[in-house]
Amino acid sequence: MLVSFSIFPLDKGESVGKYVAKTIDIVDRSGLPYRTSAMSTTIEGNWDSIFKVIKRCHQTMTKECKRVYMVITIDDRKGAKNRIKGKVDRVEKILKRKISR
Repeated sequence: MLVSFSIFPLDKGESVGKYVAKTIDIVDRSGLPYRTSAMSTTIEGNWDSIFKVIKRCHQTMTKECKRVYMVITIDDRKGAKNRIKGKVDRVEKILKRKISR
């Protein structure tokens, strides 16, 4: 399963990097495979392990923030492994060139 999510406070002004960094730290320490981009973080694993991490991210942010916005997108494919890297590898194979990761 791949789960992509974005979480950020709406009540802390334009620059919210210090709040987002706390959630990335939680994801990083989880031990699950993940990729972070400028707009979201994608985690690979099973439902329970991923949502345990996301729940902790939400709880951490709501301790300091009165209003939190979160978007979650799920791609659940039975039996698939290493999709966080494999899906991009497949696109590169089709294009016959490397792309920015």
